[in-house]
Amino acid sequence: MKLIKYLLIAVLALMLLGGAFSGGAAVGYLAANNWNVPSLGSSPSGPLPTVNPAVTVPQGSDQATPEELQTLFKPFWEAWGLVHTQYVDQPVDDLALMRGAIQGMLAALGDQHTSYMDPQEFEDANAGLEGSYEGIGAYVDTSGDYLTVISPIKNSPAEAAGLRPGDKIIAIDGEDMTGIEPELARRRVLGPAGSVVRLTIEREGESEPLIFEITRAQIVVASVEHEMLDNGIGYVKLNTFGDTTTRELRAALQEIMANNPRGLVFDLRNNGGGYLQTAVEVVSEFIPSGVVLIEKYGDGTEDTYEARSGGQATKIPLVVLVNEGSASASEIVAGALQDYGRAQLVGMTTFGKGSVQIWTPLSDNQGAVRVTIAKWLTPNGRTIHEVGLEPDVEVELTEEDFLAERDPQLDKALEVLEQLISAGASD
Repeated sequence: MKLIKYLLIAVLALMLLGGAFSGGAAVGYLAANNWNVPSLGSSPSGPLPTVNPAVTVPQGSDQATPEELQTLFKPFWEAWGLVHTQYVDQPVDDLALMRGAIQGMLAALGDQHTSYMDPQEFEDANAGLEGSYEGIGAYVDTSGDYLTVISPIKNSPAEAAGLRPGDKIIAIDGEDMTGIEPELARRRVLGPAGSVVRLTIEREGESEPLIFEITRAQIVVASVEHEMLDNGIGYVKLNTFGDTTTRELRAALQEIMANNPRGLVFDLRNNGGGYLQTAVEVVSEFIPSGVVLIEKYGDGTEDTYEARSGGQATKIPLVVLVNEGSASASEIVAGALQDYGRAQLVGMTTFGKGSVQIWTPLSDNQGAVRVTIAKWLTPNGRTIHEVGLEPDVEVELTEEDFLAERDPQLDKALEVLEQLISAGASD
């Protein structure tokens, strides 16, 4: 087996694709009829409840301020007027001002996962969850000063060009990215298949920047990879919780279980999450019944999500691989399996994303607002927000391991799995 390349970076893996799962956030999916679905990665199968009420638009002019808010909004309209009458460069862009006002309002909440997406960002985000996009094919981090590669996607142009984990993109097509928001840099790397992007890379250990010219391509991100390893062990890696994840996972498990495996390694490393409902469906493949997670809302009410029956791998010895890039939906799955004693977690402490968001589209195709609506807890009532899940067996994977194509975490997972198999045989 060719080892899948990982570098343990204490950030969430964000895809260089149509949408970024920012900060490990649980993301939502908006159905065609505009009902809202709380989620952590991939389209839901079956409706989920609408959690936030529709905003009432006042009668008459769309721009009218409701009477009860006129005093509150008076400074806003005064500022709006001053910009239009006194700003030096006229005319000003009213659309940009409106979008900036929304961004500022949501930023004032102090929640990194509540934000505004302009129309292009909203389109990109949904395209990313569908599993294909046009770009170079890399998982990236947008939380630092520069757009930074976490790892290239397998068989992608980024991998073929030789990009490595930790590479900082300091210029794009000759334009210096110093002071440019990494999210904006990410969007500049995207582009039509067949076009070329020139990346200037700062790499640790190199005295001078490196130049890469990479031809963009149509990137298809498989949600699931699987194979049979030596000694009758099955291996399944989940890359995201997207539109096709549940179907792909069930097909992979069906194929693996047909080979009568002795045990199973389930790899959630660098999986930044996706739709909540998909997380429930994934857990359901490994436990026969029980609570998967608990959502707790601001008013103190709770919703409980139960596993579905019919899972294919509810009894096989199981080890789950996790690391700092395992977030959101990945943590729901790993947390539930750990709480039930269904699996041993091997690797490093997870990211710590314990909240749920929904995306609500705005009128006239003006983008969408993503709002945190709840915190989630594991079946045993544990909260992992900004704490993460601690593995049962901690194993580091260093850059030296990556460069040498070693995977001590997988090696340890196989060792732990053999112990579980032996213990089961002696019972």
